[in-house]
Amino acid sequence: MAHRPRRGAVALLGGLMLAVAAVAAPFQATAAGMPKAAPAAAGSGLVMVLDSSGSMSGSDGAGSTRIAAARKAVGAVVDALPDGYPTGLRVYGADKSKGCDDTRLVQPVAALDRAGLKRAVAGVRPKGDTPIGLSLRKAAGDLPRPAGGSGGKRTILLISDGEDTCQAPPPCKVAAQLAASGVDLHIDAIGFQVAGKARAQLACIAKAGNGRYYDAPDARALARQLQRAGQLSADGYRFKGKPARGTATRSGAPHLVPGQYLDSIGPGEERWYAVDLDAGSTADFSATVVPQSGATVGLLDTLNTRIAYGTDSACDSSTALFGQSEGATPLTSGVSRIPSQTGTGTCDKAGRYWLVVQRKAPKGSDAARWPMELTFHVEPPLTKGVTPAQSEPEYGAGGKDAALPTTAPRDVTGGTDFNDARPLHPGVWRDRILPAQTLWYKVPVGWGQQLRYDVEFANEPTVRGHSATLSSGGTQVYTPFRIPVGSGTGEFDPSVPYDGRPAALKMGTVPVAWTNRYEGHPNVIPVHQKGDFYIAVTLGAKAAEIAQNPRIGVVLRIAVLGKEKAGPEASAATVTGVAAGRTPGARADGAPLDGGGWSTGRVVAVAVGAVGVLMLAGLALAYARARRKTAVRGGDSDPRRGGSW
Repeated sequence: MAHRPRRGAVALLGGLMLAVAAVAAPFQATAAGMPKAAPAAAGSGLVMVLDSSGSMSGSDGAGSTRIAAARKAVGAVVDALPDGYPTGLRVYGADKSKGCDDTRLVQPVAALDRAGLKRAVAGVRPKGDTPIGLSLRKAAGDLPRPAGGSGGKRTILLISDGEDTCQAPPPCKVAAQLAASGVDLHIDAIGFQVAGKARAQLACIAKAGNGRYYDAPDARALARQLQRAGQLSADGYRFKGKPARGTATRSGAPHLVPGQYLDSIGPGEERWYAVDLDAGSTADFSATVVPQSGATVGLLDTLNTRIAYGTDSACDSSTALFGQSEGATPLTSGVSRIPSQTGTGTCDKAGRYWLVVQRKAPKGSDAARWPMELTFHVEPPLTKGVTPAQSEPEYGAGGKDAALPTTAPRDVTGGTDFNDARPLHPGVWRDRILPAQTLWYKVPVGWGQQLRYDVEFANEPTVRGHSATLSSGGTQVYTPFRIPVGSGTGEFDPSVPYDGRPAALKMGTVPVAWTNRYEGHPNVIPVHQKGDFYIAVTLGAKAAEIAQNPRIGVVLRIAVLGKEKAGPEASAATVTGVAAGRTPGARADGAPLDGGGWSTGRVVAVAVGAVGVLMLAGLALAYARARRKTAVRGGDSDPRRGGSW
């Protein structure tokens, strides 16, 4: 009979007692202090579209002009962008006193030329009209051509102090057409000192373009919001895999072998993929969708994965949901086909199986296709005669009250996705995060060990009038085969409200044990494979309306508890003599000590996305009950500037 861990209390902490050492080294905001970013995916690029109409010569309310403030803001964003990121600049209203065709590309989209972009914007003189619709259409052509299957990200970043003064083409309609033209294009908009109809139009452009609208009431806010939008574009999810075009039914489904693949999925669609399995091996399958960061999602947008066999059998089914309405974030669902202990189950036979992904979207949700990354692994069974260690279904020492490291934090920069997750070892780590961003890390965890960590969001100087705004911080932990295990009705809560004051989350796993796959709790079953466990940390988009600094400080306190065993068997010895400089549970090159292991059991799972705010406890419990029933069927945060820890 499965043992279930006790249900944890909601992790809402009234105050944080953080070490004084945490503020000893301020975050660096200059380009020189930033680590080198991974190369942009093919087809990626950013084009800024700058309003240079006559109104931009007006006062910015701080003793300068709006165009002067825009020049400084563009300089700040290009300094913060990663080296080489393809970036260009288009202006409108700069060449004629009147004219709805007045739009010009002043700096082509090419490898980042900071000096060239600054010179280009310095030469802009406000003159004419505001042909936003035409400029957006032209800007789409300025960007690199879409690179099929590469997972590129193309961004149009509009900066304007007013609404379109030309009748055609309508800017909101143009934005919607461009966003529908491909999964890799979106439009962000920044309204500089706008109100009324102008603000409404710019917000409409961003929403129709699957982007975000940023309000900039003054020059400082303009620089802050422009940095956020630019960095989010450059630091987006970088996909990896071979193209694989799934079919709408099992008929004609492409045949997959173990590996990593790329596809896309639209609202209401199913994507089918065929695989051949033997009678004894485990098959592990995950799907990660990455909508544009401004895409509209709701509590009932879901991603379902299942493994089908025969005409009507499902070996495993898992449903992931965003669980919040601050905007889209990466969302992962994972399933496994695991042979039963008796070997007589419906899904124990050798033959053809299908991996199926389904996207459900209620009315009003994002209608664009979402890029999707798939992983498929096959793991052999344990050697005949090997007796595995007993299951470990309780959190025990790794519960919410576990003692975590309190040493001074070391700076780290999180990855953009599963593929470049930053390797960490136990200790205290400090990073910075943008509103609407997800940062990724990975920690090796061995047999008999468990991962336990806290995420702490910093105290931040806030903008005036933010008191009615509430955002959220979130975290999720994934197994080496990308199965989420930090959601549902377990020990931990994956989200916490954030209003600029300190907020913290606790998260972790049960110990890794091969026989956990036969347990009944959704947070226990997948934890039966040693290797790199992934940590995702997200800050909600509404934090952009709260914090003054472009990025918000975050601290991770990471522990790997328990003595590592040499293998999954009951008689396995404790690992000793770890080589110098090597994290326990990994080879000298950082890879797992072995490739063996098993993934999730034959039950229905429910997960919340990397940034998802946990839904009402009743809904989560309902999903957990559904799962059990289905089983019978198969520098920014610088303390010197006001921020503190």
